[in-house]
Amino acid sequence: MNPAASVFGSVHLGYIVIETNRFADWRRFGTDAIGMHRDDLDAGLMRFRLDDQECRFLLRRGPAEDVVATGWHIDDHATFEQIEARVRAHGVPVVEGTKEEAELRGVERLLRFPGPKGITQEIYTTPVLTPEPLRMLASGFVTGDSGMGHVAITSTKPAQLRGYFNTVFDARLTDYIDETISGVKLKIRFLRVNERHHSIAIAAVRGLPIDPIRTRVQHLNIQTATLDDVAQSYQRVHELGFDMALSVGQHTNDKELSYYARTPSGFEWEVGWNPIVIDETTWEPSTHQGISIWGHTRVGETIVDKLDHFRLGARSLARPERTVPALSGAGIPDD
Repeated sequence: MNPAASVFGSVHLGYIVIETNRFADWRRFGTDAIGMHRDDLDAGLMRFRLDDQECRFLLRRGPAEDVVATGWHIDDHATFEQIEARVRAHGVPVVEGTKEEAELRGVERLLRFPGPKGITQEIYTTPVLTPEPLRMLASGFVTGDSGMGHVAITSTKPAQLRGYFNTVFDARLTDYIDETISGVKLKIRFLRVNERHHSIAIAAVRGLPIDPIRTRVQHLNIQTATLDDVAQSYQRVHELGFDMALSVGQHTNDKELSYYARTPSGFEWEVGWNPIVIDETTWEPSTHQGISIWGHTRVGETIVDKLDHFRLGARSLARPERTVPALSGAGIPDD
């Protein structure tokens, strides 16, 4: 085993763990609005499926109202051990999940270690598959070799976050977006670990060390099988009274057509269709101006909402962002 050999292409976003006390709202949101398959395990545990993997989203009771862990599917045991060796070599503790924790996540075995912003990173090699038919309103979701979507994070230390995912997963920079939202200038870095345009997006306020988002993640993304799935779930979100963050639109960089709804826990949930797939032989990073070719307009935002963003940003100045310096190196400056 060569710890220095690249693991790029062997890593795929596999599951998300969310802590919430708003189970009734999440049942309606995930099942009736977004259209996923739901399994109620007990009063404090619920799972959503997108495909034949037993678990793609695990919801457990707790006060965080946030994502608390991300699970990464590693292709084989050799690569799994290689990543474990990398993390341990940097002096970062690695803990094996219990049998019960593995069962809840629908995997045979998992290891966990600290991640940026307090989001625990977990790795596994073998998901548990189920023959139980999917009961969901969507016709299907795209997972497979590209993983199940992406995670977007706001950060006051984007170079360190990029350094972390480069150290652990050999993440590659796909591109940048420069955007101004409510007078605030953002630079967004998009990182890939396989053919998916990005599995991680890192947004930072340019020139200011503030984080305007309360939650650890800004949004999660899942990719539908058809355009009709996007349109129909958009309509269901409206009809069921959930807040819409951004209307339907198309992104400049990955060309995905999507909308953003606000989850019961407060972070956003992007439902998208048909993003481009990266060709490693020809791709070169570039910078795009603005997140959208068309659409993605803010829905229902008031001056009070804008003031709340600035209040949260001001509070973040007194709340140091948690990083994992041992795995971030000196960080990776912008190219």
